Amino acid sequence: MVDSDLPIALALPKKRASLQSNVVWGSRTVTVGGGAPVRIQSMTNTDTADAIGTAIQVKELALAGSELVRITVNTPEAAQAVPYVREQLDRMGIDVPLIGDFHFNGHRLLTDFPECAQALSKYRINPGNVGKGDKRDRQFGQMIEAAVRWNKPIRIGVNWGSLDQELLASMMDENSKRTVPWDAKPVMYEALITSALESAARAQEMGLPAHQIMLSCKVSGVQDLIAVYRELGRRCDYPLHLGLTEAGMGTKGTVASAAALAVLLQDGIGDTIRVSLTPAPGEARTQEVVIASEIIQALGLRTFVPSVTACPGCGRTTSTTFQELTKQIDDFLRAQMPVWRASYPGVENLKVAVMGCIVNGPGESKHADIGISLPGTGEAPAAPVFIDGEKRMTLRGDSIATDFQAVVENYIQQRFGSAAVATPN
Repeated sequence: MVDSDLPIALALPKKRASLQSNVVWGSRTVTVGGGAPVRIQSMTNTDTADAIGTAIQVKELALAGSELVRITVNTPEAAQAVPYVREQLDRMGIDVPLIGDFHFNGHRLLTDFPECAQALSKYRINPGNVGKGDKRDRQFGQMIEAAVRWNKPIRIGVNWGSLDQELLASMMDENSKRTVPWDAKPVMYEALITSALESAARAQEMGLPAHQIMLSCKVSGVQDLIAVYRELGRRCDYPLHLGLTEAGMGTKGTVASAAALAVLLQDGIGDTIRVSLTPAPGEARTQEVVIASEIIQALGLRTFVPSVTACPGCGRTTSTTFQELTKQIDDFLRAQMPVWRASYPGVENLKVAVMGCIVNGPGESKHADIGISLPGTGEAPAAPVFIDGEKRMTLRGDSIATDFQAVVENYIQQRFGSAAVATPN
């Protein structure tokens, strides 16, 4: 046994010094970097030319917790629709900033449709898709000129699926001349980072302030992403946007995103994140926002929704009651959060425990703000409820689930309602 006078160090995320960018719409400002909380982004998959459909999906993403929403601007029709998307959101009271995602023809769209350029709060520019040869510099320059003219921040988003092939070929040639050439993958890493940093430097030369520039270098492999961003974070102080470029579907996409982003965020790298999930047929687009918020909350970086602790179940918990109640309470808390954020300040810090038997049930329930230990196999048909660490009541009968939900609602009103009253307007 090791004897030490020093306590075990807490596993706290590191901090990285980065510039702070402001993404603005009307009176709404979302700060990115510079000590601001890690922000959640998402992206619509609607045809932006359908202004109503796009506005509805933006609203859904914003209510789910997306603080910035990116929309595709790929055609004149889409560019024309952007101001109407913004107008519909304003009418619905959704003040989330919109990011325009541009490829290939962004220079023309931002120039030909100034109302679109103004309605967007930020532009995403892919340096690998702005043109080739002489056109690349000119067309990239036109997009930066629009950002300067309308005072908009940008994200220079490099992607290994659309990396500047001329740059990559040049770096491969240089690598072949080394005494000991690198493997192909480190050269690709270097090309990604070089593309981002050289593009950012050119934007600054054209008059865009450094704090208005964010960077991303997206790949689809977990270890590749970690390697690239660790080096990118070391070489610059621009705010960084994280995300696997194509995370995948379902469990694979969720696990890969959590594995990569958790490592980087724990290293202090990353100012905004997106979980780029492929939705299953019929699955809501908002699932990627839920997963992004869970990653950030699991690391203790921010709190978005009350946490529900529940056991996995075992031979002692043959009843499905605790599983059903856990899902019911979790769904209920998430559904109410858009309303509760305004009415009950601090409710996102609530901790609820729903346990399935007497082994760990009472202990976990005492650690939570409010918890219930449901009867397991062979246990008395009673469910003790603990509030603020003390046993307050025992629920019995067929209505345990409904009764416990009422207890949770009453606790929230009593604890967090007073905070709302005490908070000045």
